[in-house]
Amino acid sequence: MINSFQWLTRGVDMPGLDFDMVERWIVQVAHNHGRIVGELSYIFCDDPEILNVNRQFLNHDYFTDIITFDTTRGKMIGGDMFISLDTVRTNAEAVGEPYWRELHRVIVHGVLHLCGINDKGPGEREIMETHENEALALISDKL
Repeated sequence: MINSFQWLTRGVDMPGLDFDMVERWIVQVAHNHGRIVGELSYIFCDDPEILNVNRQFLNHDYFTDIITFDTTRGKMIGGDMFISLDTVRTNAEAVGEPYWRELHRVIVHGVLHLCGINDKGPGEREIMETHENEALALISDKL
């Protein structure tokens, strides 16, 4: 299925996003990277839930803003993305960004991973940040 989005919550209220705009934006970002959006699920949660997911599936014992489970096949990106709204808020405050801008950065961060952009190796974090900033520039007037 092409362009199928699910927006879910676990233990938190659904953030007040313009989901139609966000979906169009994600499709544009994927297109800019030569990809097509398939089935994407976003699960907004709190810190205890993201820690549980991190421990259960990745054997990591720390908080994070997003965990992306990749089901991409060829050029069609797909996956489940868990986003801790607690960590997004903490990170926004730490870097002096508005919460909504940081939330959009995290949303697109998962998409960029699905497009094949990594951020763990030498120099990769800077490459990811460049792509995040390019994506955010597409909607900066709406944030």
